[in-house]
Amino acid sequence: MTETVFRNDPYLAELATTVLAHTAEGGVICAGAIFYPTGGGQPGDSGRLVWPGGEIAIATAVKGEGAGEVVLVPAEPAALPPVGAAVVQHLDWDRRHRHMRVHTALHLLSVVIPLPVTGGQIGSEKGRLDFDMPEPPADLAVLEAALNDLIARDLAVTEDWITDDDLAANPGLVKTMSVAPPVGQGRVRLIRIGQGADQVDLQPCGGTHVARTGEIGRISLGKIEKKGRQNRRVHLHLA
Repeated sequence: MTETVFRNDPYLAELATTVLAHTAEGGVICAGAIFYPTGGGQPGDSGRLVWPGGEIAIATAVKGEGAGEVVLVPAEPAALPPVGAAVVQHLDWDRRHRHMRVHTALHLLSVVIPLPVTGGQIGSEKGRLDFDMPEPPADLAVLEAALNDLIARDLAVTEDWITDDDLAANPGLVKTMSVAPPVGQGRVRLIRIGQGADQVDLQPCGGTHVARTGEIGRISLGKIEKKGRQNRRVHLHLA
């Protein structure tokens, strides 16, 4: 089982660890991982894996077959560090940080558009959410202003944990209809934006986020696309 260091410290860009195993497809499993594995609409991280006498580019990270495994996927076939070797993971930090900014901005988008979410995707320049939205919003500029106002409040982004049973007893915490919350480990991670009277959002999420909303920077909203009878897709872009 890989220690998911990215969850405890999403700002860590370099990690010394050891190789636990190789996969049949040529991936590398390490004892610890700062690489976020693809999931929940967030892409896997990229970067480099370095060891004495060798280095490979990592194109992405995915979840392994074993519980809690994170597999680093090389950008091209290459000699891998041997099992047991000491390695250093180097994250493509700029790309990861953009994912964090977009991901937190999408949580805020679900605040200014308080409708059920039917899908979503995170990128390094933009992101989108699909909503159960029979009619398009009357004024996109008003929504964009409300979103940027929340960002400018520089609200703290923190995490809490509840049990699977607690989540089952509070289904209103789940906004996303298409992606199941990360349950099955006995507890569920919640991302909270704002504290006390300033809290604006609380929902299950396993992804990486910025520490404060002000770090997102200014956001612009793009076109709204109709996706089916009641679904509409709302795009946002980093400045």
